[in-house]
Amino acid sequence: MPETRILETRILGPADRAAVLERQRTLKMARSAHAYVRGNTLKFYEWLEGLARGTLPEGPPVWICGDCHLGNLGPLANAEGQVDIQIRDLDQTVIGNPTHDLVRLGLSLASAARGSDLPGVVTARMLEEMIRGYGQGLAVPEADATPPEPDVVRTVRRRALGRQWKHLARERLKDVTPKIPLGRRFWALDEAEHEALAELFGQEDVRRLVLALNGRDEAAAMRLVDAAYWMKGCSSLGFLRYAALVRIEDPEGKGRLALIDLKEAVAPAAPPAPSAAMPSDYAARVVAGARALSPNLGERMLPVHLLGKPVVMRELAPQDLKLDVDQFSREEAVRAAHYLAYVVGKAHGRQMDEATRAEWRAEVLRGSEDGGEAPSWLWSSVVALAGRHEVGYLQHCRLYADREAA
Repeated sequence: MPETRILETRILGPADRAAVLERQRTLKMARSAHAYVRGNTLKFYEWLEGLARGTLPEGPPVWICGDCHLGNLGPLANAEGQVDIQIRDLDQTVIGNPTHDLVRLGLSLASAARGSDLPGVVTARMLEEMIRGYGQGLAVPEADATPPEPDVVRTVRRRALGRQWKHLARERLKDVTPKIPLGRRFWALDEAEHEALAELFGQEDVRRLVLALNGRDEAAAMRLVDAAYWMKGCSSLGFLRYAALVRIEDPEGKGRLALIDLKEAVAPAAPPAPSAAMPSDYAARVVAGARALSPNLGERMLPVHLLGKPVVMRELAPQDLKLDVDQFSREEAVRAAHYLAYVVGKAHGRQMDEATRAEWRAEVLRGSEDGGEAPSWLWSSVVALAGRHEVGYLQHCRLYADREAA
């Protein structure tokens, strides 16, 4: 019987789930060096731990993404449906050194350039423009003036603006009928999971979160229609991850559906700044970081507890998309580096007062403002990390091939 049919016809226990999830994670990371970089945050922070203090600049402690790679940036809708390009995934968020986001983004962009067969000189230009874009974001964190959007951003934003519930349902659920289709991505729940989710969606704060979005009537009724375990992403594989379908009915009887993502929050690999005051609850930490870095996302999130574990709940909006870049042209790569670093600079800068922002901007741009090279600390870090991840990726592929052959 094919694997999909097995998953449809029986409930997987914890051990069975873990085995399938680990195999899927290994496969995803073997598909390309860029996928390996995206799925291996731990390797980045292992490298960081080995650095001598002072190798990287110490920026003002602010909420950082902690896993600031290319796929974690993209269009996000706010509670009213307005769309902005912001950071999409805050699993690793901490109050920490903003330099870590810069280096992680530089590594991701360099990896994408290598995957597009672009020469090293393009990577050098990308890092130069990345620093300039970041500086621009720091200079005007709340201003409307933004650099020109590269094609890869403009295209995905246009897609986002034209999307409705039916697009989300067909993409995530493969149908618009009110049921989550069990199969390769969605797995059946056991009785304890069903009971825990039913109890969760009976809570008043959960009801308020769902009804607050898109101008829904506060007097509307909400009920859980269906739920399933969700095999999704690399970082969340092996932890709790559920999709829940709810129906909302206003007092006039008009109904609509909403798809809710529930994701277990875990301890961050990203190092926090010394004496950083953060919520001790992992889910509350993720939501606090999201509200500081990505307001569109943060206002749609709620920290909850499910089956004794901290979980982040958010409704998925049709406009939420990621930047999925298969191929960069030379010019597009450089423009994307500038623009995406601008988005990160804006997210960091809105947390700083004017004097702190100006001081940090001057430190980051030192030697780069008049067409100079990227700072040596950024270049040397990205080169070292690219080599380390290339070796790790090849070793990962060899182990995957051996395992598959066995």
